[in-house]
Amino acid sequence: MTNTPLADLLAFQKDTEALGQVAGRLGWDQETVMPRGAAEQRAEEMAAMEQVLHARRTDPRVGDWLAACEGSEMTEADAAKLRHIRRSFDRASKLPAALSAEIARVTSVAQGQWAEARAKDDFAAFAPVLARVIELRQQEAQALSQGGDLYDALADDYEPGATAAELGAMFDEMRPRLVELRGKVLEKPAPEGLKGSFPDAEQMAFASRLALAFGYDLNRGRIDKAVHPFSSGSGNDVRITTRTNPEDPFNCFYSTIHEVGHACYEQYIDQGYLLTPLGQGVSMGVHESQSRIYENQLGRSRAFTGWIYEQMREAFGDIGVDSPEAFYAAVNRVQKDFIRTEADELQYNLHIMLRFDLERALISGDLKAADLEAAWNERFEADFGYAVPRASLGCLQDVHWSLGLFGYFPTYSLGNVYAGCLAQAMRKDLPDLDAALAKGETSSATSWLGEKVQRHGGLYEPKEVITRACGEAPSAGPLLDYIETKFSDLYGL
Repeated sequence: MTNTPLADLLAFQKDTEALGQVAGRLGWDQETVMPRGAAEQRAEEMAAMEQVLHARRTDPRVGDWLAACEGSEMTEADAAKLRHIRRSFDRASKLPAALSAEIARVTSVAQGQWAEARAKDDFAAFAPVLARVIELRQQEAQALSQGGDLYDALADDYEPGATAAELGAMFDEMRPRLVELRGKVLEKPAPEGLKGSFPDAEQMAFASRLALAFGYDLNRGRIDKAVHPFSSGSGNDVRITTRTNPEDPFNCFYSTIHEVGHACYEQYIDQGYLLTPLGQGVSMGVHESQSRIYENQLGRSRAFTGWIYEQMREAFGDIGVDSPEAFYAAVNRVQKDFIRTEADELQYNLHIMLRFDLERALISGDLKAADLEAAWNERFEADFGYAVPRASLGCLQDVHWSLGLFGYFPTYSLGNVYAGCLAQAMRKDLPDLDAALAKGETSSATSWLGEKVQRHGGLYEPKEVITRACGEAPSAGPLLDYIETKFSDLYGL
């Protein structure tokens, strides 16, 4: 068969995608099983991989192939592949190769230093490397923005087209209703939590049962433990991590369901898109829509928690609550707490708003890394009404900034908004959903999401994915209505 510019470009891109997966596997290994003494060497390995990837993404032949493809007739999928390749080429071409490699090296080191500082509650030990990460990301943003907003340039990497102004407007719409409802709920007595014995091994076994219940394919995945839960990979090698707490099994179980949402998105993309630009989730906002709808609208629903209640009593014996309704209340308990990943649906987005404002200040230079802990503690007390007792419950709780993921946090709330829209549409199409969930059967919901969202991978732009699935453009209204209805019912408001 005669080679064409499109065929040559896609063959070249396939190898680039494969190498990107290898780089991702190095990151997975670093956060799960890598020996602690290998940190410095791994940093050099990651930098070397980034140099190879940057060279491929900016190869002049890519520009030539893209130009040669202009005006050619092609399928919708091939046109979408070119859109992604062109965006990557244009973005990477603005960045010096040495800067990309240095970011990879420094963030690899920073991740280990963050984990150690978090374990010791020692922000001061982490601040210098954080300052270096911020400096590098500022340089990256300056190269990408070409005089525009620095934060927008970074956020675009996670949610194409997103801007700080748009995200800020979304938060301004959400904040008043969430704050008002939280005030009313916290005036009510908190439901009882779980009591009992929840050993580590039994938690991990139960987490695997939950993963399977939501359709995670363990023939193409695995579950490990990490300091901060995450999902890694795409296609036929998609791995997740979780963590355990002997006093709080929900930490493990709902972290697992959340990461399974990410993983199932990647596993159930059309196999024809494997190792192409369409073979992974289109944006972090759409990705979070999957993890959050699995975790919350499905996993924390009254119907599904009734099934979990029976399964937990079978696995752990007495768990301290004596009815499915009391268990549902315990799963969705609203209480004063510090940790974003453990926050209830009502307060979760308020945690994101705090991070959004702080990281914008860090990137603009209005806030210095050395002052982050004090700024965090002051803002948290103003927003939540109580003081942060130690750094691991405050500015050291998340891994993101050590990895340089500035602009990532708002996609969590954007994902919640998308999930609210998807859940509303899904329930219209699946009137018997609760009856299935009460039996632990999620397949109707996960199949709906697979058909409407997951199989498309990167075929459509992020908002178009949600609009096509829901029949209307995304907005915050469905999420806010869902939260108000759920928690007003739970707390008798």
